[in-house]
Amino acid sequence: MFDPSDPRAGLAVAKSSAVAPGRFFPAELGLFHDAPPQIDDATGQTWFLRGANFVIALTRALPGASFAREAQPDEYVVLLDAPDTRAVIEAQGAAGAERVEVPGHSLAFVPPGASRVTLPEGGLLVRLFTARAADMVAACPNAAAYDPPHARIPAFAAWPAPADGWRIRHYSLDVPPTPGRFGRIFRCTTFMVNMLDPQIGPRDITKLSPHHHDEFEQLSLCLAGRFVHHLRWPWTVDLNDWRADEAIEVGAPSATVIPPPAIHTSRGTDPGLNQLVDVFCPPRVDFSEKPGWVLNAADYPMPATEPAGEEA
Repeated sequence: MFDPSDPRAGLAVAKSSAVAPGRFFPAELGLFHDAPPQIDDATGQTWFLRGANFVIALTRALPGASFAREAQPDEYVVLLDAPDTRAVIEAQGAAGAERVEVPGHSLAFVPPGASRVTLPEGGLLVRLFTARAADMVAACPNAAAYDPPHARIPAFAAWPAPADGWRIRHYSLDVPPTPGRFGRIFRCTTFMVNMLDPQIGPRDITKLSPHHHDEFEQLSLCLAGRFVHHLRWPWTVDLNDWRADEAIEVGAPSATVIPPPAIHTSRGTDPGLNQLVDVFCPPRVDFSEKPGWVLNAADYPMPATEPAGEEA
C-alpha cells in the first residue's frame, strides 16, 4: 500500500502471503551504535549481522586500516557514505591486477578472488558479502539464526556476470532526486543497494508505505538519524503462527533485517538528517524492470527470463 506520490505505487501488486507455507520469523537486529563490536583491534571496531543470504560488516576504521579477502567466492560491496572517507581497492580484474582510488560518498563493487580495501584516513566502512563467505557468517552474533534455513526464502543465486568481465567498479552517490525514480539504486551480480534520498526531519505519518515481500528479506541500514521500523505479520488459520506487531526503534548506525512476509514500513523521526539504505540479495527483478531506476543497469545484465510454460 503506497501513497499515490510514491514511485513504488506503479509496481505490480504483491500476491497475498496469508496462506504461504512456512513459519514466521522475527526481524534480525544489529544496534551497532549501542552494542560491543565483534572485532576491536588495530583496524578499528567492526560489527556483523547476517540475513539468510548475506552478511553486513560495518567498521569504524582507524587510519591506514586494511581489509583483505584471500579467496572471496563472489562479488562484494563497499559503501563509503561520508564524503571525506576514501578507499584504495586492489583486486584482480579481467585485465589483470587493479588498484583503484575510490572517493568518499561512493559505492563500489569488488570482484571475486583476492582483494584488499584500505582506508588511508580511516572512517566508516560498510561491506556486504553473500552468505557464501563462510568466515563472515561465522563472525556474526546471529550466525545460527538461519539454522535450519528459513523455508520462505529461496536459496541464493547470483545474477549474470558483466559482459566485459570482472573489475572494480565504483559509482558516486551524489545523484539528485528525479521525479518518478525511487531512491538511488545500484546493482551487481550479488546485491542491489538503494541509497534512499535523504530525509530531513520526521517523515509525514500520513504518507507511510506499508507493504510486504513474499520471498526475500530486506536489509535496512540506518546511517544517520533515528528510525522506527513498523512490522505486522499476517494471520493464518494456526494461532501458533501469529506474532504481535512490532515498532523497532533504532539509531545510527544500525541494521535491521526485515523478514518475509511481514508487512513493514519505516519512518525517520530525527529532526535533522535521517538516512536509510535498503539492501537486497540477490537484486530485485521488479525494481530492475523499471526504466531508469537502476543507475548502473548498463554494467550488469539481468537474468534471462524463461518463456512461460503452458498450464496443466
